[in-house]
Amino acid sequence: MIKIVTDSACDVPEQLTHGYGIIKVPTHIIWDGEQYLDSVTMTADEFYRRLPETTAIPTSSQPSSGEFLAAFEEAASLGATEIVCLTVSGKLSGTFASAGNAAKESKVPVQVVDTRSISMQQGFQVLAAARAVRLGGSVQQVLDAIESVRQKVVFSVGLTSLTNLARSGRLGSAFKLISSIVISVHPLVAVNSETGKIEPAGLARTKKSMLDKVFNYFKQKAGEGEKLHAAVMHGAALEEANYLLERLKQELQPIELILTSTGPVIGSHVGPGAVAIAGYYE
Repeated sequence: MIKIVTDSACDVPEQLTHGYGIIKVPTHIIWDGEQYLDSVTMTADEFYRRLPETTAIPTSSQPSSGEFLAAFEEAASLGATEIVCLTVSGKLSGTFASAGNAAKESKVPVQVVDTRSISMQQGFQVLAAARAVRLGGSVQQVLDAIESVRQKVVFSVGLTSLTNLARSGRLGSAFKLISSIVISVHPLVAVNSETGKIEPAGLARTKKSMLDKVFNYFKQKAGEGEKLHAAVMHGAALEEANYLLERLKQELQPIELILTSTGPVIGSHVGPGAVAIAGYYE
């Protein structure tokens, strides 16, 4: 039996991880001298509710190799004879390295996959792996399903500012011009699924313009097809997320449509008010 393991940066809703038996290893949130486990001891609702109440800046830390090893041991105890572990982009976090180190110690063979992605761009790869397992696929077939989605999945993000990303150190030289522009501008970013790095995708003057550009960027990059899988993510921005959700329903008619909050690990880097679309055509 093959078990799927991932980390909490994937933002896959709990009902789906439970439904597919996916084991999720939580990232650590360090905030005001305390440490929390992403979506375990610090939920998205709690994170965004607390954010305006403190001047302390939350940061994140990847799961340890020991925590991944414990997850692999849990998978083995549930009957796994093989494990596929998908992690957030290795260019954005040390999580891939932690999982790789744990895989060397695991008694059950583990294939560790760098999704070169984050949030539901990573999450759709996780779901593709779980669905391939459910269909009785081999490890190679699971890996092929992951790679097929990785090559197609598009991720479009609108931010209220670049402040949180700048603090996190995730901004490259391509952001120098954008980061110098007045704070009232809403930047758009994407994660390049080849390099695994965050890249600028545009600017918007107003929130409405930002939402439209997030949608249009996704629509353009996703291309055309018959079976669209899509997800809308938000950081305490439900009204804006519902706007994008309705546009997806009306204009693109996805066969799968997920609405979810970004967890604390993503929220600590993008800040409140962020919205995003991830998805791909089969």
